[in-house]
Amino acid sequence: MISLTDSQKIGMGLTGFGVFFLFFGMILFFDKALLAIGNILFVAGLAFVIGLERTFRFFFQKHKMKATGFFLGGVFVVLIGWPIVGVVLEVYGFFLLFRGFFPVAIGFIRRIPVLGSLLNLPFISSYVDKVGESNTMV
Repeated sequence: MISLTDSQKIGMGLTGFGVFFLFFGMILFFDKALLAIGNILFVAGLAFVIGLERTFRFFFQKHKMKATGFFLGGVFVVLIGWPIVGVVLEVYGFFLLFRGFFPVAIGFIRRIPVLGSLLNLPFISSYVDKVGESNTMV
């Protein structure tokens, strides 16, 4: 079992609440306040989990500057009051930032009994195989 420090536990809670508020904000027709709270909690939770320095190094690598711009630009656009445009920018930036992690996540999900069999269905497996291929390093 992985042992977590107290700040990492707080970070996991903040990140979880951030994802909850983002999801709930989208369910309630892109509520600006919930999306803004979710964005702030998600980014703060990430900083608590991996540390402030590693968070800055992750977001501001040269090859990830475009993705960071879209993600943080989307957060800013949500904060100034255009939630739909901001969420679209954030989602695009999120996929660009974390695309190196998708093959690992798909490999893990394929080992889970029920979900693995769902990912191997004929009409889903070709799409999942494309997403699971990694052309870039993390």
